[in-house]
Amino acid sequence: MKTPILGSSYVARSVNAAAARMVNLFPEAVLEGKEAAYLQRCPGLRLITTAGIGPVRGLWAYGGKLYAVSGGEFYTFTGVDYTPELLGSVGSVGPVSMADNGTQLFIATSGGDSYIWNAQTKVFGLITDPDFPGAVTVGFIDGYFVFNEPDSQKLWITSLYEGTQIDPLEFASAEGNPDGIVAVIVDHREVWVFGTQTVEVWYDNGNTDFPLERIQGAFNEIGLAAPFSLAKMDNRLFWLGADVRGHGMVYVANGYTGTRISTHAVEWQIQAYGDLSDAIGYTYQQDGHSFYVLTFPKVNDGLGATWCYDVATQSWHERASWVNERFGRHRGNCQQAFKNDVFIGDAVSGRIFVYDQTVYSDDSEPQKWLRSWRALPPNQNNLKRTAHHSLQLDCETGVGLGGLAVPDQLLAAETLALLLTEDELHTLLIAPGSGTPVGVDPLVMLRWSDDGGHTWSNEHWRSMGRVGQYSYRTLWRRLGMSVKLRDRVYEISGTDPVKIAIMGAELHLSPTNA
Repeated sequence: MKTPILGSSYVARSVNAAAARMVNLFPEAVLEGKEAAYLQRCPGLRLITTAGIGPVRGLWAYGGKLYAVSGGEFYTFTGVDYTPELLGSVGSVGPVSMADNGTQLFIATSGGDSYIWNAQTKVFGLITDPDFPGAVTVGFIDGYFVFNEPDSQKLWITSLYEGTQIDPLEFASAEGNPDGIVAVIVDHREVWVFGTQTVEVWYDNGNTDFPLERIQGAFNEIGLAAPFSLAKMDNRLFWLGADVRGHGMVYVANGYTGTRISTHAVEWQIQAYGDLSDAIGYTYQQDGHSFYVLTFPKVNDGLGATWCYDVATQSWHERASWVNERFGRHRGNCQQAFKNDVFIGDAVSGRIFVYDQTVYSDDSEPQKWLRSWRALPPNQNNLKRTAHHSLQLDCETGVGLGGLAVPDQLLAAETLALLLTEDELHTLLIAPGSGTPVGVDPLVMLRWSDDGGHTWSNEHWRSMGRVGQYSYRTLWRRLGMSVKLRDRVYEISGTDPVKIAIMGAELHLSPTNA
C-alpha cells in the first residue's frame, strides 16, 4: 500500500491526533507525472560576501546597487565579488525598514532614529530635522516617504522627494480605533496602516496640504502582532495577526479584509511562543513557488523557530538550521531580490547568501531535512496490530557525489557488506576516523513510533545510492509489529549534501486479528 508520506507540516496539540512534521522539505504539485506531487529539499545558502560582524538587519536594492545594514554599519557592494564598501553607521538593534524614492534611501530603525543615503551626492547621515518624530517603518508613495511615529497613532510624510525635511503639520492620526500604529506598508499606491487591533487603508487624494486620506469602508478589525512580520508578495500582504480576541493567526489580504492562512497546528505552536512582537517575516519567489517565511528569533530555548507558507500549494513547512544536534531558526534574517538571485542576510553574522537549489547545506553548516507521517492513511486505522514487513522509499536515487577519492578503509569496509547488516555497516562507515567522504554514499535514517509519536525506535540507516545508481532501492525490511496504541508514525531524515526528491513510499504490512 502507499503510505501517505506526501503532505505538509501538521503537528497537532495532541500528537496522537496528528504528528506530520516537515522540515527543510516542501511539496510541489506535478501535473503529469508519476504522482500528483513530490517532496523536494529547500534551497541551501550559498555565501556571496561578508559585511561587518552582523547580524544583517536589512537588505535593499535600487539604482543597480545592493545595500545592507549589518550590525551598526551601512554598506554597499562593488564588483562581481560584491566587495563591501562601508558608507556609515546605523544605531539601534533589531530589524530595519527601508524605502527609496529613486535617489534617497530612507532607513528606519526600531529605536526611532532614521537615516538618509543619497545615491547622487553620496552623503549618508541621521535625519536631524527638529520636527522629525522618529520612524518605526517606512514606505514610499507618489514622491513622499510615509512613516509611523513610535508609540503613537500618527502617520507622517516627508517633503516631496526630500526625506530629510519634515513639515510639523504633515501628519494625520489613524483614529478608526484607539489602538496605536504598529507599522505602515505601501501596496498598489495605497498606504496600509496597521495598528495593534485594526487596519486602515489610505490613498493619495492629491491635496497640497496633506495628500493622504482614509478610504471609507477599508477598515479591518485584524491588527498586527509584530511590525516586521508584515511583507508583500503576489499582489497581496501577509502578516502575523492580533486583535481584541487574541493573537497568533497568520493572514493574507483579500481585498481590504484579512483571510486566515495558518492552520490550527501552526497556530497552537505560535501562540505557545508567548511574546510575538519580535517576529520577522519576508517573502520570496523561486521556481513558481511564492513563500512567506516567518521567524520567531527567541523561542525554543533561544534557538528560535521558522515557519514557511507556500502559496502554490497553500501548505506549511518548517525551515531550520541544524546546530549542536538540534533544530533552530533558519539563518535567513531578511531578503532582497537582486540580479536574478534571492539574497539573504544572516541572522548570526555579517554574511550575505543567496538561496540556491543546487546547494544542499547552509553555508558551511549541514542542512538536515526531516519528514514524519502516519503509516496508515486517515480513517484506516482499526486499532489492530499490523506486521510491518518492509518500507521502500520512492525517491530519486543515485544522487551521491561523484569525483571524490574513496579511502582504502571504506573499500575494505564495503567488502564486509556480505557479513554485516546495513545498520552495522553504517555504524562502521560513520565511525570516527573512518574517512567516509560526505555525500559519496548518501544515507537516509528511518525510525518509528508505535505510540503515536511520543517515543521512538532506534535509528535504521540506508543508502540512497552512489552517483549514477539510479535503480538503487532504498528499502528497510523486518520492521516489526505495531503494538501499544497500534498507531505507527514513521520518520525519515538526512544531512548529506545531495539532492532530495521523494515521490512516495510503499509499505508492505499484514493486519492481524488482535
